[in-house]
Amino acid sequence: MNNTAENALPQNKMANEQIPELLLTMSLPIMLSMLLEALYNVVDSLYVARISENALAALTLAFPAQLLVISITVGTSVGINASLSRMLGARDAKGVNCVAGNGIFLAAITYLLFLFAGIFAVKPYFAWQTSEPEIYRMATDYLSVCMIFSFGCVGQIVFQKLLQSTGKTMLSMISQLIGAVINIILDPILIFGYFKIPAMGIRGAAVATVIGQIIAMGVVIVFNLKKNKEIEFSLNYMKPKLEIVKEIYKVGAPSIVMQSLNSFQSFGVNFILIRQSSTAVAAFGVFQKIQNFIFMPAFGLNNGMIAILAYNYGAKKRKRMDATMKCGVLYSMCIMVMGMIVIQLFATWIMRMFGASEAMMGIGVAAMRIISLGYIFVAFTLIAQGIFQALGNGLFSLIMTLMRVVVVLLPVLYVFSIIMPLNSIWWAFVIAEAATGVVGVILLRRIYSKRVKPIVD
Repeated sequence: MNNTAENALPQNKMANEQIPELLLTMSLPIMLSMLLEALYNVVDSLYVARISENALAALTLAFPAQLLVISITVGTSVGINASLSRMLGARDAKGVNCVAGNGIFLAAITYLLFLFAGIFAVKPYFAWQTSEPEIYRMATDYLSVCMIFSFGCVGQIVFQKLLQSTGKTMLSMISQLIGAVINIILDPILIFGYFKIPAMGIRGAAVATVIGQIIAMGVVIVFNLKKNKEIEFSLNYMKPKLEIVKEIYKVGAPSIVMQSLNSFQSFGVNFILIRQSSTAVAAFGVFQKIQNFIFMPAFGLNNGMIAILAYNYGAKKRKRMDATMKCGVLYSMCIMVMGMIVIQLFATWIMRMFGASEAMMGIGVAAMRIISLGYIFVAFTLIAQGIFQALGNGLFSLIMTLMRVVVVLLPVLYVFSIIMPLNSIWWAFVIAEAATGVVGVILLRRIYSKRVKPIVD
């Protein structure tokens, strides 16, 4: 895109505010909004656990598919975010509008894929995983609703990323807050049937989720149209342009694969555990929801850091890039160490919240206390992956995720499930995080020397 005088944008706050304060002010709203998202996932599980242990197992088996929807959408949005932030840094108004418009077009195409999957793929997906009729029925009921009506999830994520790209993270948080609160309010009403509404069971949890997502999408669209003045929303900019789509997916495609590997990880772990017992699947499902509650602030920090780093990369400001990376690692370390301490101290209490049986309690507490030891490595790897994405090298992020999931975690977990007792197999997660951290250090030194060090500030 050409950066002519009439096409130039004014400087954004990411150009001159102090990095420690800027990273906090941009990240905190995203952290809070992601915490709220994790909270309503936990609330879903708490209510579903009151139905039965099988219902909780069904929710856990559905989680990888839900995660895939989010992964593909977030991966695309990461590409949009990085491309749009670089255009902002270069003060290219037309480029900003074209990236935003093409991003909205890609979001519509993405939803059509999920709609097709929701209609045709849900039943075969669960038939392959379980032969337990009750778990199969409940899982199918839940996931079908979430997939068919996933346009709210897709739209919400993409339009929130547009706000985050221009630094309006508070508005993004407000929209997500509204969706989360609606979901939490509707959960018990629709699951158990209050106010003369028929009890819908696990399907009610799905309906509450999609209603919250659709309303949040409506709110965030209004915020973009009314408040996001740095982007001009026009149908002309939504016409797909190969150059823009390539730029988005240069970062977005590796991110999609990387995010989808997390879904594959959940599916693979469930596939291994279901051979042990449905109780193990339910226990791991509880841990996943609690872990997400801890990881979400780190993801929010990562999103804020990506926008700042990409902006200053586009503006060729090395000192601000260095400060952003250092603060990102420090803040991430604080979040993950605090999360590890909380899990070590309160693992038993957490499992009791979900009405765990004695067998589920033993499995869940062991999983939480062992897996959380790897959080010290996660603190670095999350930030390293964000740095790679901001600098336009999503491939390095993909390499790290492949290392973690495909090369180490699932093979080691499978072997451990054969040769070790159930409560000890969780060490596979710690081994995977440590190995990924080593790879991350090597790749980060390489990209820094090639992309950042040559910049003369």
